[in-house]
Amino acid sequence: MSALDFEEQEKIDRLKAWWAANGNIILLSLAILVASVAGNRLWHHYKSQQAEQAADLYAVLQQQLDKGGEAAKIRDAALLLTEGFASSGYASRAALISAQASFKAGDIPAAKTMLQWVLDKSEEMELKDLARLRLAGILLDEQQFEQALSLLNAKHGSSFVGLYADLRGDVLVASGNVKEARAAYQQALDRLDERSSYQNIVQMKMDALRD
Repeated sequence: MSALDFEEQEKIDRLKAWWAANGNIILLSLAILVASVAGNRLWHHYKSQQAEQAADLYAVLQQQLDKGGEAAKIRDAALLLTEGFASSGYASRAALISAQASFKAGDIPAAKTMLQWVLDKSEEMELKDLARLRLAGILLDEQQFEQALSLLNAKHGSSFVGLYADLRGDVLVASGNVKEARAAYQQALDRLDERSSYQNIVQMKMDALRD
């Protein structure tokens, strides 16, 4: 046997020894890699299906709304979204729509439940700010002044400052705190668009508090 044959045999023997020591680890790593790729594909497929189903349910809710459907039917559609697809952006929007429909129908507890769901579950700050504002308005109607003020004093986005200040003024007037109400209305006037008709309404409230 030539020297070259010996060298090749040594290489083969070393390769066999290396594979005996590391082969199982390599095979396991490959198996994990394959499973990971397959898992990611399955996960993305699942998420895609979830998004499609959530969109379909939201479309049904919108149809009910457009047809002037009963608040109960709108709430049922919203519940399917909030319970089955809570992490989707559709769920929070459905909850707000359902809350509004329930409020108009006089079902205040249902409206409050949906608004609270948005506060507890939504990951979108603007939707939480809107839900908090609407819930504070309901609490004002119920003369739950301290709870309403607690909501309105919570941190909120800059685009809601004027609206929050205006409602805070309403709550303070209703609770008999006229001095602080003036300050709240002034803050609302400072932050609302001067061209909006809404600012005129706040100004009328302000004028009504003057001695």
